[in-house]
Amino acid sequence: MNAQELKIELPKQSKLHQILVYALIPLMAIALYLVFVWSPVEKTMGVVQKIFYFHVGSAWTAFLAFGVVFVCSILFLIKRKRIYDIVAGISAEIGVVFTAIVLTSGPIWGRSAWNTWWTWEPRLTTTLILFFIYIAYILIRHMDGAWEKKARLASVFGIIGFIDVPIVFMAIRWWNSKLHPIVFGDGPTQQGGGIEPPMLFTLVFTLGVITLLYVVLLQKGVYIEKTKLAVEKYKKHVQEKLMDKVS
Repeated sequence: MNAQELKIELPKQSKLHQILVYALIPLMAIALYLVFVWSPVEKTMGVVQKIFYFHVGSAWTAFLAFGVVFVCSILFLIKRKRIYDIVAGISAEIGVVFTAIVLTSGPIWGRSAWNTWWTWEPRLTTTLILFFIYIAYILIRHMDGAWEKKARLASVFGIIGFIDVPIVFMAIRWWNSKLHPIVFGDGPTQQGGGIEPPMLFTLVFTLGVITLLYVVLLQKGVYIEKTKLAVEKYKKHVQEKLMDKVS
Protein backbone atom coordinates (compact mmCIF):
# COMPACT_ATOMS: atom_id res chain seq x y z
CA MET A 1 0.00 0.00 0.00
CA ASN A 2 1.33 3.42 -0.91
CA ALA A 3 0.84 6.67 0.97
CA GLN A 4 -1.97 7.76 -1.34
CA GLU A 5 -3.97 4.63 -0.55
CA LEU A 6 -3.56 5.24 3.19
CA LYS A 7 -4.70 8.85 2.99
CA ILE A 8 -7.81 9.60 5.05
CA GLU A 9 -10.18 12.39 4.16
CA LEU A 10 -11.69 13.97 7.27
CA PRO A 11 -14.53 16.50 7.19
CA LYS A 12 -13.64 20.12 7.83
CA GLN A 13 -15.30 22.34 10.38
CA SER A 14 -16.98 25.25 8.63
CA LYS A 15 -15.90 28.85 9.18
CA LEU A 16 -19.51 29.64 10.07
CA HIS A 17 -19.22 27.34 13.08
CA GLN A 18 -16.11 29.14 14.28
CA ILE A 19 -17.80 32.53 13.87
CA LEU A 20 -20.84 31.34 15.82
CA VAL A 21 -18.65 29.99 18.63
CA TYR A 22 -16.79 33.30 18.93
CA ALA A 23 -20.09 35.20 18.90
CA LEU A 24 -21.70 32.87 21.44
CA ILE A 25 -19.18 33.53 24.23
CA PRO A 26 -19.83 37.29 24.66
CA LEU A 27 -23.56 36.81 24.00
CA MET A 28 -23.77 34.29 26.86
CA ALA A 29 -21.99 36.76 29.14
CA ILE A 30 -24.46 39.49 28.16
CA ALA A 31 -27.39 37.14 28.76
CA LEU A 32 -26.12 36.34 32.26
CA TYR A 33 -25.75 40.04 32.98
CA LEU A 34 -29.28 40.75 31.80
CA VAL A 35 -30.73 37.91 33.88
CA PHE A 36 -28.90 38.47 37.17
CA VAL A 37 -28.16 42.21 37.13
CA TRP A 38 -30.25 44.23 34.66
CA SER A 39 -33.69 42.60 34.80
CA PRO A 40 -35.80 43.52 37.84
CA VAL A 41 -36.52 41.11 40.67
CA GLU A 42 -40.07 39.75 40.58
CA LYS A 43 -42.03 41.04 43.59
CA THR A 44 -43.79 37.81 44.59
CA MET A 45 -41.18 35.08 43.99
CA GLY A 46 -38.02 37.13 44.38
CA VAL A 47 -34.65 36.09 42.97
CA VAL A 48 -35.73 32.48 42.33
CA GLN A 49 -37.92 33.77 39.49
CA LYS A 50 -34.77 34.34 37.43
CA ILE A 51 -34.70 30.58 36.79
CA PHE A 52 -37.65 31.39 34.51
CA TYR A 53 -35.34 32.69 31.76
CA PHE A 54 -33.29 29.48 31.58
CA HIS A 55 -36.32 27.26 32.15
CA VAL A 56 -38.31 28.74 29.27
CA GLY A 57 -35.25 28.99 27.04
CA SER A 58 -34.41 25.33 27.61
CA ALA A 59 -38.01 24.26 26.97
CA TRP A 60 -38.13 26.22 23.70
CA THR A 61 -34.81 24.75 22.56
CA ALA A 62 -35.92 21.22 23.42
CA PHE A 63 -39.06 21.74 21.30
CA LEU A 64 -36.90 23.09 18.47
CA ALA A 65 -34.52 20.12 18.71
CA PHE A 66 -37.36 17.61 18.58
CA GLY A 67 -38.89 19.54 15.69
CA VAL A 68 -35.63 19.09 13.79
CA VAL A 69 -35.77 15.36 14.61
CA PHE A 70 -39.31 15.26 13.20
CA VAL A 71 -38.40 17.03 9.94
CA CYS A 72 -35.13 15.16 9.37
CA SER A 73 -36.83 11.82 10.09
CA ILE A 74 -39.38 12.52 7.38
CA LEU A 75 -36.64 13.60 4.97
CA PHE A 76 -34.62 10.46 5.70
CA LEU A 77 -37.58 8.17 5.01
CA ILE A 78 -38.18 9.98 1.71
CA LYS A 79 -34.62 10.48 0.44
CA ARG A 80 -32.64 7.85 2.39
CA LYS A 81 -29.68 10.24 2.82
CA ARG A 82 -27.56 9.51 5.89
CA ILE A 83 -27.00 13.18 6.70
CA TYR A 84 -30.67 13.50 7.70
CA ASP A 85 -30.30 10.54 10.06
CA ILE A 86 -27.15 12.06 11.55
CA VAL A 87 -28.77 15.46 12.16
CA ALA A 88 -31.86 13.81 13.67
CA GLY A 89 -29.77 11.73 16.06
CA ILE A 90 -27.61 14.62 17.26
CA SER A 91 -30.61 16.92 17.61
CA ALA A 92 -32.43 14.33 19.72
CA GLU A 93 -29.47 14.05 22.10
CA ILE A 94 -29.33 17.83 22.51
CA GLY A 95 -33.08 17.96 23.01
CA VAL A 96 -32.88 15.36 25.78
CA VAL A 97 -30.22 17.43 27.56
CA PHE A 98 -32.36 20.58 27.42
CA THR A 99 -35.43 18.63 28.55
CA ALA A 100 -33.41 17.39 31.53
CA ILE A 101 -32.59 21.02 32.33
CA VAL A 102 -36.32 21.84 32.17
CA LEU A 103 -37.15 18.94 34.50
CA THR A 104 -34.49 19.99 37.04
CA SER A 105 -34.95 23.76 36.92
CA GLY A 106 -38.73 23.45 37.10
CA PRO A 107 -38.86 21.79 40.53
CA ILE A 108 -36.40 24.36 41.92
CA TRP A 109 -38.71 27.10 40.73
CA GLY A 110 -41.80 25.12 41.79
CA ARG A 111 -40.50 24.64 45.32
CA SER A 112 -40.67 28.38 45.84
CA ALA A 113 -43.91 28.94 43.91
CA TRP A 114 -45.94 25.85 44.91
CA ASN A 115 -44.13 24.74 48.08
CA THR A 116 -43.46 21.33 46.55
CA TRP A 117 -40.69 19.85 44.44
CA TRP A 118 -42.97 17.87 42.15
CA THR A 119 -46.64 17.46 41.39
CA TRP A 120 -48.29 15.34 38.73
CA GLU A 121 -49.92 18.25 36.96
CA PRO A 122 -50.43 18.07 33.16
CA ARG A 123 -47.40 19.99 31.89
CA LEU A 124 -44.90 18.34 34.23
CA THR A 125 -46.28 14.89 33.47
CA THR A 126 -46.31 15.33 29.68
CA THR A 127 -42.80 16.82 29.79
CA LEU A 128 -41.53 13.79 31.70
CA ILE A 129 -43.18 11.54 29.11
CA LEU A 130 -41.48 13.56 26.35
CA PHE A 131 -38.12 13.02 28.05
CA PHE A 132 -38.59 9.24 28.18
CA ILE A 133 -39.83 9.12 24.56
CA TYR A 134 -36.57 10.56 23.26
CA ILE A 135 -34.47 8.52 25.67
CA ALA A 136 -36.12 5.50 23.98
CA TYR A 137 -35.38 7.08 20.59
CA ILE A 138 -31.67 7.30 21.45
CA LEU A 139 -31.66 3.70 22.72
CA ILE A 140 -33.15 2.55 19.41
CA ARG A 141 -30.31 4.29 17.57
CA HIS A 142 -27.74 2.42 19.67
CA MET A 143 -29.17 -1.05 19.16
CA ASP A 144 -27.14 -3.73 17.43
CA GLY A 145 -27.74 -4.16 13.74
CA ALA A 146 -27.32 -2.43 10.40
CA TRP A 147 -27.52 1.35 10.58
CA GLU A 148 -30.13 1.52 7.79
CA LYS A 149 -32.57 -0.63 9.74
CA LYS A 150 -31.98 1.30 12.96
CA ALA A 151 -32.31 4.62 11.13
CA ARG A 152 -35.66 3.66 9.60
CA LEU A 153 -37.03 2.47 12.94
CA ALA A 154 -35.71 5.54 14.74
CA SER A 155 -37.17 7.84 12.08
CA VAL A 156 -40.64 6.36 12.50
CA PHE A 157 -40.31 6.62 16.29
CA GLY A 158 -39.06 10.22 16.02
CA ILE A 159 -42.06 11.20 13.91
CA ILE A 160 -44.58 9.58 16.24
CA GLY A 161 -42.82 10.86 19.38
CA PHE A 162 -43.10 14.46 18.22
CA ILE A 163 -46.86 14.28 18.82
CA ASP A 164 -46.15 14.88 22.51
CA VAL A 165 -44.50 18.27 21.84
CA PRO A 166 -47.73 20.19 21.07
CA ILE A 167 -49.41 18.26 23.90
CA VAL A 168 -46.79 19.59 26.35
CA PHE A 169 -47.24 23.12 25.03
CA MET A 170 -51.05 23.04 25.17
CA ALA A 171 -51.34 21.06 28.42
CA ILE A 172 -52.03 24.05 30.68
CA ARG A 173 -54.70 25.30 28.27
CA TRP A 174 -56.43 21.99 27.63
CA TRP A 175 -56.48 20.86 31.26
CA ASN A 176 -56.75 24.31 32.89
CA SER A 177 -53.72 23.83 35.11
CA LYS A 178 -53.47 26.54 37.75
CA LEU A 179 -49.86 25.87 38.68
CA HIS A 180 -48.18 26.91 35.42
CA PRO A 181 -49.07 30.52 34.61
CA ILE A 182 -49.94 31.43 31.02
CA VAL A 183 -47.66 34.37 30.28
CA PHE A 184 -48.64 34.67 26.61
CA GLY A 185 -51.72 33.61 24.67
CA ASP A 186 -54.42 33.45 27.36
CA GLY A 187 -57.94 34.60 26.65
CA PRO A 188 -59.49 36.34 23.63
CA THR A 189 -56.68 38.89 23.39
CA GLN A 190 -54.00 36.16 23.59
CA GLN A 191 -51.96 38.38 25.91
CA GLY A 192 -51.66 36.06 28.89
CA GLY A 193 -50.64 37.31 32.30
CA GLY A 194 -48.16 39.74 30.83
CA ILE A 195 -44.53 40.49 31.59
CA GLU A 196 -42.62 43.68 32.29
CA PRO A 197 -40.71 45.10 29.25
CA PRO A 198 -37.23 44.59 30.80
CA MET A 199 -38.13 41.00 31.66
CA LEU A 200 -39.52 40.45 28.16
CA PHE A 201 -36.35 41.79 26.55
CA THR A 202 -34.21 39.60 28.79
CA LEU A 203 -36.35 36.57 27.98
CA VAL A 204 -36.19 37.13 24.21
CA PHE A 205 -32.43 37.75 24.32
CA THR A 206 -31.85 34.63 26.42
CA LEU A 207 -34.02 32.58 24.07
CA GLY A 208 -31.89 33.75 21.16
CA VAL A 209 -28.63 32.91 22.92
CA ILE A 210 -29.78 29.43 23.96
CA THR A 211 -31.03 28.81 20.42
CA LEU A 212 -27.60 29.82 19.10
CA LEU A 213 -26.05 27.41 21.60
CA TYR A 214 -28.24 24.66 20.15
CA VAL A 215 -27.06 25.48 16.61
CA VAL A 216 -23.40 25.39 17.69
CA LEU A 217 -23.85 22.07 19.51
CA LEU A 218 -25.70 20.61 16.51
CA GLN A 219 -22.93 21.67 14.12
CA LYS A 220 -20.25 20.22 16.39
CA GLY A 221 -22.18 16.99 16.89
CA VAL A 222 -22.68 16.49 13.15
CA TYR A 223 -18.98 17.21 12.54
CA ILE A 224 -17.94 14.62 15.14
CA GLU A 225 -20.33 12.03 13.70
CA LYS A 226 -19.03 12.63 10.17
CA THR A 227 -15.47 12.26 11.45
CA LYS A 228 -16.34 8.95 13.11
CA LEU A 229 -17.86 7.67 9.86
CA ALA A 230 -14.79 8.76 7.90
CA VAL A 231 -12.49 6.94 10.34
CA GLU A 232 -14.64 3.79 10.20
CA LYS A 233 -14.57 3.91 6.40
CA TYR A 234 -10.79 4.32 6.47
CA LYS A 235 -10.34 1.38 8.86
CA LYS A 236 -12.49 -0.79 6.63
CA HIS A 237 -10.48 0.26 3.59
CA VAL A 238 -7.17 -0.56 5.32
CA GLN A 239 -8.47 -3.94 6.47
CA GLU A 240 -9.55 -4.80 2.93
CA LYS A 241 -6.15 -3.81 1.55
CA LEU A 242 -4.37 -5.93 4.16
CA MET A 243 -6.58 -8.91 3.40
CA ASP A 244 -5.87 -8.55 -0.32
CA LYS A 245 -2.15 -8.35 0.39
CA VAL A 246 -2.21 -11.46 2.60
CA SER A 247 -4.25 -13.46 0.11
